[in-house]
Amino acid sequence: MGDLFAGVGALWRGQLWVARRPRRWFFGVVPALIAAVLVGAALGALVWWAGDLVNAATPFAAHWSQGWRTAFRDLATALLIGLGVLVSVVAFTGLTLTIGQPFYERLVREVAPPPQGAPEVGLLDSLLAGLRIGLRTAACGVALFLLGCVPLLGQLAAPVLGVCVTGYFLTVELTGLAFDLHGVPPTERLRGRRMLAVGFGAPLVLAFLVPLATVLLMPGAVVGAALLVADQLAARQKPFPRSPYSGNPYQENPYQQPPGVQSYR
Repeated sequence: MGDLFAGVGALWRGQLWVARRPRRWFFGVVPALIAAVLVGAALGALVWWAGDLVNAATPFAAHWSQGWRTAFRDLATALLIGLGVLVSVVAFTGLTLTIGQPFYERLVREVAPPPQGAPEVGLLDSLLAGLRIGLRTAACGVALFLLGCVPLLGQLAAPVLGVCVTGYFLTVELTGLAFDLHGVPPTERLRGRRMLAVGFGAPLVLAFLVPLATVLLMPGAVVGAALLVADQLAARQKPFPRSPYSGNPYQENPYQQPPGVQSYR
């Protein structure tokens, strides 16, 4: 539970940081607002045609009694819209970070200064990373959709697990830029700290249900993610055992890279 509250605390500290700097908050909101319009239009289209999509995908239910057919298709429609909302949260975040990438990178560099010689993070790299996370979220969403079809138990567990899983991937996406700048490989990010990631991301997922709330919180979320990364790296600044292979100082600390080494995600 300590990690869960630590994640919530990092998000709160990020919001306080931008609240004291209104100019940075304003410029951080603009990309989020553009992304919200685009993602909102896509989600609205899904809600509008969700019933038709479910009817077309369930021809086997056409011969059921009207009561069972209506109940089944209404449940499937609700689950489909829920899946769309979960994917939309991650898509919104990825699109926001892509649109505002230059500004957010400067913001992260200010909050969690990377080592000297840290490489720039390319726009294409950010876009591809967001796409990978979106696909992983969609795959988990399909599993949650199937779980939600289980009577009673699935309908209770699927929404809770959906918020937790989406919150985790949201944190992975938000912390990706800071981890990239510090040269931390993907396999080492948030390793063993899933509850920390859930504590940070789950409130943002719930905020997505309130119109424009996530847009207003996005600049602070980026800052909070950078603070979370800074805390994680500071906690790892313990002496590393000397490598038996050579005297290369970069082998003693895997998060310190020689100048010119390209980080990867």
